[in-house]
Amino acid sequence: MSTENLPQSPEQQSPEQQSPALRTPGRESGGQPARKPRVAVVFGGRSSEHGISVVTAGAVLRAIDRTKYDVLPIGITTDGRWALTADEPDRMAITDRRTPDVEQLAESAGGGVVLSVDPGVREVVYTEPGAVPKALGEVDVVFPVLHGPYGEDGTIQGLLELAGVPYVGSGVLASAVGQDKEYMKRVFISFGLPVGPYEVVRPREWELDPGAARKKIIGFADEHGWPLFIKPARAGSSIGITKVDSADGLDAAVAEARRHDPKILVEALLRGREIECGVLEFEDGPRASVPAEIPPVQSHDFYDFEAKYIDSASGIVPAPLTEEQTAEVRRLAVDAFDAASCEGLVRADFFLTEDGTFVINEINTMPGFTPISMYPRMWQETGVGYPELVDRLIQAALRRSTGLR
Repeated sequence: MSTENLPQSPEQQSPEQQSPALRTPGRESGGQPARKPRVAVVFGGRSSEHGISVVTAGAVLRAIDRTKYDVLPIGITTDGRWALTADEPDRMAITDRRTPDVEQLAESAGGGVVLSVDPGVREVVYTEPGAVPKALGEVDVVFPVLHGPYGEDGTIQGLLELAGVPYVGSGVLASAVGQDKEYMKRVFISFGLPVGPYEVVRPREWELDPGAARKKIIGFADEHGWPLFIKPARAGSSIGITKVDSADGLDAAVAEARRHDPKILVEALLRGREIECGVLEFEDGPRASVPAEIPPVQSHDFYDFEAKYIDSASGIVPAPLTEEQTAEVRRLAVDAFDAASCEGLVRADFFLTEDGTFVINEINTMPGFTPISMYPRMWQETGVGYPELVDRLIQAALRRSTGLR
């Protein structure tokens, strides 16, 4: 991408020359109205959920009201480079059962985007080898539609806190807790929320004495029964999860989980129905959506990545629950949101066991946000459509300051 096509630094332009996208909100110049807030949609990332993040970004970019906001799409490649990308949502879709990639959308193979960590400067700068850096103007809020490590886990939230840039979603602590399923469950237990049986195998345990770690998992199975679910402790979108019916499949399942995370989580099978509920922060506090049910998917042992995104398995919205059950799961979803100190949005996943008890499985602080994803579908049924949902999240982020709150 030639830097000749990039805008001049605002300092190099007169107020009348500046694009509305480069003027500070609330500042009027030369009789022009104050510019619109500028939203940087950051997507992709270094995790195994890179492709789904790109798909989510496409949906968000398509939904943002361009009469209210200016938009700057920024993709993060799988090796961590921040790239200026085309604002072309139609290229961010699953095609031929394959998810898109930021490298396909980047304007330049070598160019990069840099966000200042000076809290007094919200300017984004574009750099390219052999060229003078170019200012792209200020960013007022970041919508980080990143899933998994290096994005949803508090890392980008920490960067944005240092930079003093407001952002959509939970802060550093809640994002980290929401990403690490072990500590998420520990928090829930401490707040009295019902959690199913689980065990953790830490990296050193498997690396230093795999026999003892294997014995630990088999002991857990002896207590709670087979099958078990072996999963990465800090991944999402059901990536890396294996349902194991006996000790014979244990090593392969652990190897698959450890491809995504050296720390693994072992969970017992909870017999019952899978129920999900969305939480959205309003001006007066968090509210829960109508719940949804994820029915068993033919040709899939469980609701895995292929079922969710490739085969587009559909949940039932609203879930066929009694009024009492609906009220209970909505209450628990908000309680989980508060327990982890979440902000903005959360999808809470539950099991409704055969004895009629709700057990919380996990929360997602940046849930799947594609048009077919359950979170927006649940809010659509509750009365908040997709564009309004995106707008509410941006407005909430603009109202919220960075730092301690």
